[in-house]
Amino acid sequence: MYRKYVKRLLDLFMALFCLIVLSPVILITATLVWAELGRPVIFKQPRPGLREKIFLMYKFRTMTDERDEDGSLLPDEKRLTRFGKFLRSTSLDELPELWNILKGDMSFVGPRPQLVKDMVFMTDEQRRRHTVRPGLTGLAQVRGRNSISWDEKLSHDLEYIDNVTIWMDVKVLVMTIAKVMSREGITSHGMDTAEDLGDYLLRTGRISNSDYGAGIARCNALLDAAKRNL
Repeated sequence: MYRKYVKRLLDLFMALFCLIVLSPVILITATLVWAELGRPVIFKQPRPGLREKIFLMYKFRTMTDERDEDGSLLPDEKRLTRFGKFLRSTSLDELPELWNILKGDMSFVGPRPQLVKDMVFMTDEQRRRHTVRPGLTGLAQVRGRNSISWDEKLSHDLEYIDNVTIWMDVKVLVMTIAKVMSREGITSHGMDTAEDLGDYLLRTGRISNSDYGAGIARCNALLDAAKRNL
């Protein structure tokens, strides 16, 4: 009953309440992003959601658009500014996701929506994480966020979807507040941004270069197919 009906109703009312109460914070943050990084203020990115339907996830922008001499974007760690790191460490960059929750793309608690590029490298079992709406926060976030391995993150995601209860969601929300205040687990070890799953599997020798290339091709095909609906 909670998983099928009550959880969505709570998400709806909580998202509306938070958007109203936090509107001054959202407005101030948007103004600061515009002043520090320029336009666009909102960063939009395709992510796989419930039943692997691709949606646009909204976040406050944290990186510049700096490019190299060939016109390609510089690596994330070079474009992530000090101000952007502050937004990520305080989770202020996540506030626009309240709109995703209101729309029904996301929930307050659930597996974090990873990249489409990550999804194509997951096993069938790991892709069960998409049988629920992705969350603003989740079990993996309160147990280490980006400081734990991909295997641990995906294992926590599966543990959550097998135990969706109101008590679990309340526990995760309370622990999330503590994590945000302590600013723990923001980045992967030795990296300014989280490592993509395919890159992790390639780096650890669990897939070959050809497997990696095939995965990227699948990712691009899915994104091309989703463009007309986004």
